Parts: sequence; C-alpha cells; structure tokens
Amino acid sequence: MLNTVLALSLTLTPPVPATLYGYAADTWRSLDAMVEPATGLPVDKVTGDLKTRAKVTSPTNVGMYLWGVFTARDLGLISNRDAIKRTSRVLDALARLEVHQPSGQFFNWYDPATLELIRTWPENGNPVNPFASSVDNGWLAAALMMVPQAVPSQGGKARTLLRRMDFASYYDPAARPDAGTGLLRGGFWRERPVECSVETTYKGTTIYSTCHHYGAPAETRIGTYIGIALGQLPKEHYFGIYRTFPDVGCDWAWQEQKPVGSWKEYLGVKVWQGTYGYRGMRYVPNWGGSMFEELMNDLIVPENVWAPRSWGRNHPVFVKAQIEHGLNEARYGYWGFSPSNDPHGGYREYGVDQLGMDAPGYTSDTERTSVDPGYEGCRPAQPEPAGYGDGVVTPHASFLALRYAPRQAVDNLAKLRRDFDAYGPGGFYDAVAVRSGVVSKYYLALDQGMVMAALGNELARDNLRRYFATPEVAARLKPVLSLEEWDVR
Repeated sequence: MLNTVLALSLTLTPPVPATLYGYAADTWRSLDAMVEPATGLPVDKVTGDLKTRAKVTSPTNVGMYLWGVFTARDLGLISNRDAIKRTSRVLDALARLEVHQPSGQFFNWYDPATLELIRTWPENGNPVNPFASSVDNGWLAAALMMVPQAVPSQGGKARTLLRRMDFASYYDPAARPDAGTGLLRGGFWRERPVECSVETTYKGTTIYSTCHHYGAPAETRIGTYIGIALGQLPKEHYFGIYRTFPDVGCDWAWQEQKPVGSWKEYLGVKVWQGTYGYRGMRYVPNWGGSMFEELMNDLIVPENVWAPRSWGRNHPVFVKAQIEHGLNEARYGYWGFSPSNDPHGGYREYGVDQLGMDAPGYTSDTERTSVDPGYEGCRPAQPEPAGYGDGVVTPHASFLALRYAPRQAVDNLAKLRRDFDAYGPGGFYDAVAVRSGVVSKYYLALDQGMVMAALGNELARDNLRRYFATPEVAARLKPVLSLEEWDVR
C-alpha cells in the first residue's frame, strides 16, 4: 500500500509522502475513536487518550467524518466494505434525526447516542434553542453530494436526504439592494430566541432568522456554493458577498484597513474589487484572518482551478502571509493560525489580525495582541505592538496549506512534533501555545476532518475534490467563479 501512496503523491518526494501517510493513519484513528457505537455517528471531540467522547454532535461533524471515511478507504486504511458499512450507518442515522420542516435543514446539536435533539447542554445544563445553520448544513450537504461518487451503493440514500434540504431558507434577496442581489443569513430558529432575530416566512411557516448576514468571503461561502450548485440560489448572489467593504468616506471605516481597488460588474452586480496590504503583499481578506476561513472550501471546491485569477491567486498569498506573521512579525518560530481548542481552556478563534476584515480581528496569541493601521481621514493608526505573547498554533492550518506551501507545511509540522508534546495516538493534538508550551490534548471532528481531507487530496489524487466537483456541479459553479480577477500578489 505504501508504494501506491508514494506513486500517487503529485507534489512531494520520499520520504515526505511516507510521513504524511503516517499522519493520515493516526488521524483516522482519532476520527474512528469519535464514533458512537450505538448509531455510527461521530461526536464533536474526543480526549487525547481517545477514551472519552463528547456527548453532542453537529451536521459539520458528520460531514467531516464522512470525508474521513472516504479518505481512509482511498489510502487503504480501511476496506471498501468497511467504508460502505460506515457510510450506510451514518445515512441511516441522519434519516432518523429531527429536521426543520419544510426546509429539510438539520439543527446544530444532536445526541449522537440517542439521536435526540439537544435541548439542554450536557456540560452545564443550559437550555438550547435548536438552531439551523447555513454553514453547518452546507458542510453536511457537501458530504452528501460526494457520497454517490465515493460510495455509489449508498448514493440513493444520500440523494434522498439532499433533496429535502433547501438553502433558499437562509436567503435574504433584499440584503444588498445597492447591488441588486441578496445574502445568506447565518441561520434560523423555529422558536423565538433571546438573541437578535428577524421574524421571516419560509413556505408558509414562521422562522426566526439571524439579524446578521454572511457578507465576507470566509468559510461561510460553502452555503453559497451548495445553494448555487443545487440550483436553489441565484448565481448572482455570489457577487453580493463583499471582497472588502467599499472605500466610501468613513461609512466603512470600522474595517481593518482602507482598501485599494475599483468597481467591477459581474452578471449585472456591481462589486467593489478591493484588496488589503500586509508587509508588501496584496490580498483579499476574510472575516477574521484565519487559515480555515480561507482554505476549508478549497479542500473540496477546486477554487484555484475554477477561479484561477481570484482565489487561485489569493490562496498562496494568504498562506505566505500567515507564514510571514508567525516567523518574522510575531517571531513565534512556528505558524498556522485558525480557530481551535484553546490550550488554556475552551475554544477560541485564532488568526492573523491584519488578514481579516473585522477590525478587532482574530489574534494569533492568547493576549489578543492586535494591530490597527488606521483608516486615512477617519481613524488614526495605533502604534505597532512591541511584541506578541503566547502564540497559539493549530496543526490543521499547516495541513490546509499543503497545496500552496508543501515544504514549509511539512517542516512546520515536524518542528511542532519535535519541540512540543504535540502528537498523540490520534495524530497531532488540536493546538499548541508555543511560548508557554501548553498543549490542548483533544481531537476535534472538525479539525481532524480537515486534516484527513488535505491528506487525501495530497496522497490520493485530489480524491475529495473529485467526489464533489462532478460535471453537474462544475456546470453551475465554475462559470461563476471563473469571471473575477483580483489584483492580489
């Protein structure tokens, strides 16, 4: 099997593929340990010794596990028969979960052992108002779209689940009246929440939608991609998402920095084609400046191929900027900043502040050291930080960067494993605070799923991209993504 893996690697030469294959085998062990025996569904996370599973799961967790199953089979870690059995159990369990009617959208949290909706959070007893998320459902729908190609015998079950999912339930056509198109809302509740909400109607039913929309090009674009690919959302909607917010007086001066760009028009939608600058680089930011916001979609949607003059240019610059921050600006000696378990407790968003649109940004250290370059004529610049604190590096960010900086990614992972107690029976632990040396010894389904996806793409000829990017999906998405040209470098 190892010789096959070496032959399949397109960008790396021995002994690196063997190292990556070892990472895949161990990472799969963690995903396998997350499976609830009673139902076959994965849980949200497992402790570093692979013994204690969480008591909740989400649509994203299920999607990530399916990615892992496909990749484990393709790398010879499990048999095809085992992959069929695992996929079948997942699809059968999904068919039994309570969903929102009539949209067919899954709610965010279920008990993986009983398949009941989570109404009370197991860890603290807090009440939970079931919420349907456009992002979480997007990742699950993406996995369901892969099943007919990855495990053909289960294609019928997957299509049945997918046919009832309608992403138009999140779409607000009036969100961008200035552009003549709409945006996706974050999600909705079927019962009035204490959070800010807007009472809306979907197919004759009342739902309570989030007050916010997804208007930045972050990982949240998966809902847009799925909706367009399924023919449920207008393709013009893709251009309603801001690349940066426009440079219009001080109206948008709360964003991280003043963009440089010009107005363009695509499919009748006016788009401010803005970019930010960072240490000699130009790029289109995402919301918080994190690696998974930039590259998670690219694991299954071939953005660098379908959008060679936009995402295809932006992704390598973004990876270069993350490396620059970790090694030369903050001088941590390591890089790779993305939301993860916090080594000091809980879960937190990490990123590179300057690479995000949000002015407070996702910071790279626990001290929340941020940079404010100001906004000419509206907001004065603040002094550069004298230094950075306890930087938090997550290994999944290096795996996401494999396509665009393979040598740097492999070297960074090797250094993390050498210098810290960062590797366990299920592969790399979730995060390392590199100055204190504190390690978060957990494995998360989300992050391990991304690791498996990146390794599958590297070692098995872009297997997940091939399963997702069918001719039917390409026919709807590729013509839209190929139109833009971003001035990034």
